[in-house]
Amino acid sequence: MKFFIDTANLDEIKEAASIGILDGVTTNPTLLAKEKGKGDFKTILKKICEVVDGPVSAEVVATDVEGMVKEAEDLSQLHKNIVIKVPITKDGLKVIKILDSKGIRTNCTLVFSPIQALLAAKAGASFVSPFVGRLDDASHVGMDLIEDIVTIFENYDVATEIIVASVRNPLHVVESAIMGADIATIPFKVIEQLIKHPLTDVGIKNFLEDWKKVDK
Repeated sequence: MKFFIDTANLDEIKEAASIGILDGVTTNPTLLAKEKGKGDFKTILKKICEVVDGPVSAEVVATDVEGMVKEAEDLSQLHKNIVIKVPITKDGLKVIKILDSKGIRTNCTLVFSPIQALLAAKAGASFVSPFVGRLDDASHVGMDLIEDIVTIFENYDVATEIIVASVRNPLHVVESAIMGADIATIPFKVIEQLIKHPLTDVGIKNFLEDWKKVDK
């Protein structure tokens, strides 16, 4: 399974990349807004692409077909790794089809049902991003959605990759891997939580204490 980081913070991206586990990055307008004062959004996206040699998702903000296509073509010129995030709407599906015909990769975002994911794949999306945490917040089991999408895509040998998004905790990542999702896009805080285990900390402490007793 691939690990993406869900952030536009360059320091977090560099730190995750230094660990050796980073395969890509997802951003959105909310994450970019948090980086206010660190350069315009295109400059930030270019810097991210210089750090990570993998897909970097950049989201369109227009809601009409013509506007989304124009933004997508502009963003795709920034770097070869840029993937265009498009929302799952009727016009969004039209845009995904148009961009696919132009050889521009897309990530269909804000997916909350299995049929939305299948429609996006049929339209030509390179990736689909089902949001599990937001479903949990609304009293649904978000990971049930991932299980359904994985099953449907396997049934029909769909090439579109599944990005588990809105990840809130390590268990989301573990369950994604067990279910066979292609990618999890993870906040930096959760990446750090994945590494830690209390028994590892205890083991290191005990080894160091015992080392003090060894004749040197």
